[in-house]
Amino acid sequence: MLNRRSMLLSGAAALSLSTVTSTGARAKAAPAAAASSEAAKMNKLFDVFMEEVIDQAPEFATNLGIDKGDRAYQRSLVGDRSLAQVEFFKRMNTDQLNRLKAIDRKKLTGIDATNYDVVMYGLVQQEEDGKRFQYGGGGVGGPYVISQLTGSYQQAPDFFDSQHPIEVKADADAYLDRLNGWSNALDQEREVAEHDVAMGVTPPDFVLARALEQMTKLRGVPADKSPLVDSVVRRAKEKNIEGDYAAVATRLISQRVYPALDRQIDFLKGLQAKAVHDAGVWRLPDGDAYYAASLEASTTTAMKPDEIHQLGLDVVKDHTAKIDEIMKANGLTQGTVGERLRAMYNDPKFRYENTDAGKDKLLADLNTKVQAIRAKLPGYFGTLPKADLLIKRVPKYIEAGAPGGYYNNGSLDGKRPGTYYINLRDTAEVPSWTLPTLTYHEGIPGHHLQISISQETTLPLIRKVGGFNAYQEGWALYAEQLADEMGMYEGDPWGKIGQLHDAMFRGVRLVVDSGMHAKKWSREQAIKYFVDTLGDQEASATTEVERYCVWPGQACGYMVGKITILRLRDKAKAALGARFDIRKFNDTVLLSGALPLDVLSKVVDGYIAAA
Repeated sequence: MLNRRSMLLSGAAALSLSTVTSTGARAKAAPAAAASSEAAKMNKLFDVFMEEVIDQAPEFATNLGIDKGDRAYQRSLVGDRSLAQVEFFKRMNTDQLNRLKAIDRKKLTGIDATNYDVVMYGLVQQEEDGKRFQYGGGGVGGPYVISQLTGSYQQAPDFFDSQHPIEVKADADAYLDRLNGWSNALDQEREVAEHDVAMGVTPPDFVLARALEQMTKLRGVPADKSPLVDSVVRRAKEKNIEGDYAAVATRLISQRVYPALDRQIDFLKGLQAKAVHDAGVWRLPDGDAYYAASLEASTTTAMKPDEIHQLGLDVVKDHTAKIDEIMKANGLTQGTVGERLRAMYNDPKFRYENTDAGKDKLLADLNTKVQAIRAKLPGYFGTLPKADLLIKRVPKYIEAGAPGGYYNNGSLDGKRPGTYYINLRDTAEVPSWTLPTLTYHEGIPGHHLQISISQETTLPLIRKVGGFNAYQEGWALYAEQLADEMGMYEGDPWGKIGQLHDAMFRGVRLVVDSGMHAKKWSREQAIKYFVDTLGDQEASATTEVERYCVWPGQACGYMVGKITILRLRDKAKAALGARFDIRKFNDTVLLSGALPLDVLSKVVDGYIAAA
């Protein structure tokens, strides 16, 4: 997914998304000339909002592939991560909110009215959260600026290698400028973290340990052997670009980046003596409200922690029964479902060799899966993405704390493909029966298909790049089930168990996330429930549980989003009967861009009414 900290710089950037059909389209029309004039004014304002965000986020410009022309200067820059910049973004949000309020909502109709409502929703939410919570770098859902999953030490190395382009000498020189600027960013993040610690916001001891493990691994490589040096040297050589990039990059790493990284390491080590083991954000300032706000932002609903917890228990109960039935039909009868799943994890016939050769074969098999499902897409989608998909390993220096898989979008111009990253630190954690579902989630028909289609539409930029967690992750989880409906598990009961296991995994997330942050579960209690229910390796369960500790609420969006999409699909089927077309339904969900779930409901209502 797009880097959350660079993307959610403003409510406008994240939430200014709208639909092609909504209840707003059926509202009483304003006079055409007045509506057109007010809409034009609003759309111009939205463009200004987007420019303001990208002006402050050079890495975001590179991510989108628009750091050229008038924005070519941004290819040399690293975004400001200082405490002063956090406050600047809050003021910018307030200013954007006030400017949008000056638009006369009553003069807008259809898509324009919906655009207004969604952007307003985002700005108001950002405003309220930014005023109430003064830690985490602004907003909610990420209380710790530096952790095993947050901080530029974790994100920048892959950004430099996979997203910063090197085609000509100016690009390679810009790489060096950015490398130099990254050292400032590391110090700025430490400044913000120091501010938060003074407020009583210190990561749990196990989060500090995991972050330090990854930082030390990145820092432990000799400067001249750093992947940050290798990236610029290798790619400059491939393009026949002259220059001693090895020497300059090595000097920047040793004299600028490593000392700044050492200061972050020393800072985190200094926190270890005062860190507690409690996992939930309930212990933070206004922690219960922080979790409630994080849930709302993640699910775009008003669901309470108790509702989230019960939904998770219900999903686990339902999927346990379904898995049990398939297992018994295939000779697995002894022990609990969790114990039988663990036996499947431990069965050598499902394991790839834990060697580079074994991991290369795993990646090749995933590419075969992608090609197989790609051939079936026309029967389920009227619109298909043009962007290609790469499958890569999670970089070794962050694999200890990284999730099992994740996706990074391609560039808007299509020159950089989307990338599905899979964590191969230990192939025992990813047996073959789990891999198809993970691939359908992160790749096709999941994140890659949804995000690429959004980027390739004619939607305004502010809508193409915005993201709503429950919509995007809900779609990817829905895509896992859709792959089953497309016949991808025919003759493969183990893969079908994998699909149900991963869906139940999202139910476990609801239980565990709310358990730690609202019911004061310990990390160990959460891990035990996770392992006992799912049979997963304790190492992967631990990584997941620790993820929920630093991203409260985020993991709850998956199942809430999927259930909503399935409910809307059932509603459309019931209303349309024989006229229901799965391709039109899927296109309706995708072509409107990412949306809050209540707006998605209005989109589907419009599709039903027009069918």
